[in-house]
Amino acid sequence: MTTPARPPLSPPRPLGEPREWPASFADRLTSPLPGVTDFVRLALRGERLRPPAHTLDQLARLPVDPAPVPDVAPGDLSLTWVGHASFIVRIGGLTVLTDPVWSRKIVGTPERVTPVGVPWPEVPHIDAVVISHNHYDHLDTATLDRLPPTTPLLVPAGLADWIRRRGFTQVTELDWWEAVELPGPLGPVRFDFVPSHHWSRRGLTDTCRTLWGGWTLTAPEGPRVYFAGDTGYGHWFGEIGHRYPGIDLAILPIGAYAPRWMLHPVHTSPEEAVRACEDLGARILTPMHWATFLLSAEPPLEPLRRVTTAWQTAGRPRDDLWDLAIGASKALRAAQWRASL
Repeated sequence: MTTPARPPLSPPRPLGEPREWPASFADRLTSPLPGVTDFVRLALRGERLRPPAHTLDQLARLPVDPAPVPDVAPGDLSLTWVGHASFIVRIGGLTVLTDPVWSRKIVGTPERVTPVGVPWPEVPHIDAVVISHNHYDHLDTATLDRLPPTTPLLVPAGLADWIRRRGFTQVTELDWWEAVELPGPLGPVRFDFVPSHHWSRRGLTDTCRTLWGGWTLTAPEGPRVYFAGDTGYGHWFGEIGHRYPGIDLAILPIGAYAPRWMLHPVHTSPEEAVRACEDLGARILTPMHWATFLLSAEPPLEPLRRVTTAWQTAGRPRDDLWDLAIGASKALRAAQWRASL
């Protein structure tokens, strides 16, 4: 079977350019969204979107190990897990925040069950912020308001006006497969916005009015990081891996998956996260989207146990599963990622 030709990457777009978008991105959905009948079914089955009470004693054993954000050379890669989908990523000499949420309590969500991994005064200078979509647990206004208004924000299509109304002056919105570059000490770092199996909404009337997706971050001559944002499992992982070969590290969600019949279109299970990592052709998997907010019915520690088992079953090296504790960091030195080429 002939492998399809790899599409060329799109040329970088201008930073901050004005864009016009359709009124809705509902045609990008890959599965129907949960509706009223699903919530009726949930109630009739006696199920809830919270862990059983008898499992809550596991909260005391969730991994939390805060430490200072490491200093790394411009050619190195490091990750620090703040919690949920929030990471401090150092790549190509830049420091990037993903989906920053420092609040203890956010709209429509139970309060954090673990502390923020990095206190805000200890956050280093931020060169860019990437946002995956507009759900409250990924786009937190109280956290954004802590950032200087000149911070470059890279956001999905349709979201720039909302961000600019909060006073930010360097906002760039992208469609799937589009990219921008930011200058780094070793050369430009490339940010590509890529598809995911998810959706968007912040209010009662704006469902799918803005886009959703993930990001690939590529430093000059490597390394390359994939940040999934929020997603179910599906064909996009293979397509992303095809278009962006040589992903060194994939940051993938492993929580908020139960009950499975309801949440599988929009949240990967731990086993699906391992499969997605393989579809992407990524070497290292970093789990996220668990141990922070209790968004669904699985026991608090179950995602870590299941992803560890699935990784071992897949025959992957244990050192390539970066199951960070909240507040912990790990680095891939330039010599290490170059040795993997």
